[in-house]
Formats: sequence, structure tokens, C-alpha cells
Amino acid sequence: MRQHVNPLSRFHQLPRPLPPPADCFAQPDLPLHLDIGSARGRFLLELAALEPEINHLGVEIRRPLVEAAEAERQELGLTNLRFLFCNANVSLEGWMGQLPRGLLRRVSIQFPDPWFKTKHHKRRVLQPSLLRAIALALEEGGWLFLQSDVAAVIEPMVALCEASGCFRRPPGDALPWRADNPLPVPTERERYALTHGLPVLRVLYQRNGTAVPSPEALEAALRATDNPADTARG
Repeated sequence: MRQHVNPLSRFHQLPRPLPPPADCFAQPDLPLHLDIGSARGRFLLELAALEPEINHLGVEIRRPLVEAAEAERQELGLTNLRFLFCNANVSLEGWMGQLPRGLLRRVSIQFPDPWFKTKHHKRRVLQPSLLRAIALALEEGGWLFLQSDVAAVIEPMVALCEASGCFRRPPGDALPWRADNPLPVPTERERYALTHGLPVLRVLYQRNGTAVPSPEALEAALRATDNPADTARG
């Protein structure tokens, strides 16, 4: 069962300085995989053991889950993994902006909390400012992997990525959804969905060479996807 947290609460709107890679990993120069919304961390705990040549960072807004995941990481002695507590839309933008160029290779957002009501859309994890920060930090060819078992959750994320113009789907990927997971480990929610016959909707993007649009241009492009008639009249 998902445990919702209101990211717009005063507590979760406080910026939290995040430590640089040099303070997180034994080998901070390794390529970095950022998992946004890492929950209890079991996905990354398994993945980091399989991929010692990659550093993995999980960020999560629910502090008790971060504390439990970080305690298990320390018990396992995984020095290429770290879990941090923060609101991704408040604390990640500045942190990614300070990363050495080319370090961030992969970003995943998997099964985020579903905020269905229009008035709650600002609680969704992938906001325009966060997408811009991801696009600025990723080198051309870097991954952005999205998946959900709820169409109403992933479709706005896809619309935002498409509106930005900063990402392409790999050649041969099925439309509208990718058939398989490009990562070697499924999340707990993915396992649950597949076991219970729920749809798993996946999109893999790669950063292209297009310049990142300004916040105003991205918001305008996103509005145009919501109101295509406005674009036609313009």
C-alpha cells in the first residue's frame, strides 16, 4: 500500500543540502544512477550489488523508509549506494547543477504516488523544474526511465518529456509503451503489478542534443499539449 506524503507541506518545502558524491561513495567518479522515489530501497540494494561499477543514489520523501534503507545498506557494506531524505522538487535541482559534467548517466522514476485530482497536480514528482534539472545534468545518450501501473500517472510525465524536446526514445522501442524493463532488477511494485496482472507502462528516454528550454518555454509547450486547439489558433 502506498503511503502518501504531501510534498507541498511547509516541512517538505524546506530545502535540504545534499552531500556531494565525494561524501557519498567510496569511488565518487564512477557513473551515477539517480533513483527518484526510492521507497524502502530494496530495488537499489539489489541493483547496487549487481552493478559495482556504478554508483547508485536513492532519494525519498518518506524519512522512515530512508532510514531503514540506509541502515540495511550499511549492514551490507555497499559503498556504491546511498539513500538520502529530501523532496526531489525542492532539493535536487541545485544538487544536480553542481555535479561534474558527465557524471550522471541514468535517472529512474518508478511507480510514483498517484495524485489524480487536478488541484493535486503540483504534488506529482516530475514537475517542469525537475525535468529541466535532469535534462541539464544528463549528457547526450544518458537515460531517463519512467514506469507506472497507472496510466493517469505516467501519461503526464511522458507529455512533459515530449514537450521539452530534450529526449528521444531508443530506436525500435515499442509505442506507446516499452515491452520490457531495461534494468536487471524490478521494483517491489513492479513485481506486485506483474503478479496481479496489472499493466506496467514503461518509457525509456535518452537525452538528445537539443538545448534545454527556458522554464517559460517549457510551460508554454506543456500548455500546448493540454490545449492543442490553442496552438492551432496561434
